[in-house]
Amino acid sequence: MEVVTELSEQSSPPTTGSAVTIGAYDGVHLGHRTVLTDLCRRAAEAGLSSVVVTFDRHPASVVHPERTPKLLCDLDQKLELLAEVGVDRTVLIHFDDVRAAETAEAFVLETLVDALATRLVVVGEDFHFGHGRKGNVELLVEMGRVYGFTVDGVHLASDTPSGPPISSTRIRGLVADGAVEEAARLLGRPHRVRGTVVAGDGRGGSELGFPTANLAIPAELAVPGVGIYAGWYERPSGDRHRAAVSVGRRPTFYGDEGALLVEAYLLDFDGDLYGEDARLSFVRRLRDEAAFSSVDELVDQMHRDVADARRALDDLDGRDDRPSSGVSTPQPGVPPSGGTPPGIGPD
Repeated sequence: MEVVTELSEQSSPPTTGSAVTIGAYDGVHLGHRTVLTDLCRRAAEAGLSSVVVTFDRHPASVVHPERTPKLLCDLDQKLELLAEVGVDRTVLIHFDDVRAAETAEAFVLETLVDALATRLVVVGEDFHFGHGRKGNVELLVEMGRVYGFTVDGVHLASDTPSGPPISSTRIRGLVADGAVEEAARLLGRPHRVRGTVVAGDGRGGSELGFPTANLAIPAELAVPGVGIYAGWYERPSGDRHRAAVSVGRRPTFYGDEGALLVEAYLLDFDGDLYGEDARLSFVRRLRDEAAFSSVDELVDQMHRDVADARRALDDLDGRDDRPSSGVSTPQPGVPPSGGTPPGIGPD
């Protein structure tokens, strides 16, 4: 997949033009994948280049910073996931105050017409864009008549025939609640965060007998709710290890005043992880965080947590990272029952 960060410096699009979708695509979840797979198919049939136009940050972080959602994936992971779908090109737009002030008409002319020679646009049916969100599907259709592209405003896929659509907002809520198995079902994979191993207070190994990797997670990423989880820890080499993961404040030692930490105990591992980058996938929630009356009680529970994590991950038998296909996929222009979903952008 080609990644374009400056439209003025991109290689020329195919002379036959582009099939384009636009949106934040946070998480590249199964609803997104349904749209993207359909876009790639239609592009191939028409001899067009399939293109995703997305942003280097969530637009809300500029337009409404106080309402910026936690992200389901960082930028690098989003690009990796888009490439997995088979998109030919991703145009990564730098979203700042200047871009936020751009009119919808100017965006269409600069990006869709001049830069991409667009012949087909696929967006959510209530997609809005441009300054003041004045651009919509109707405007795209109107401008398409003039500049030679067609527009398909689609309904997003649902995970059940009569259920709500799959959306980034819905998945963020599940992650925040610690419902990582349900989130994984909608993502098509376990929720994953990336961070760097940093020094902790040293208590895990010396006092408890469970040395943990303390991950510094970027503040903009969505971390599951407080609790104990089974997950996979991936090192820069690609080696993966079973892990028992704590997201919490260590109430046995600090009460409610402890800083929120993400700590992973790697099963069957002995080595130095400090300073390494890591990818941590949350597979199953094991229990709530709890305060214990003694260190011995805590250690006993940690032994049980490790055993539970091992069983949970062994039960999956390596299936945790395989994309799911359990979605109800509507045809373009044919809505699923159960209401009107949000548009692709900015969700």
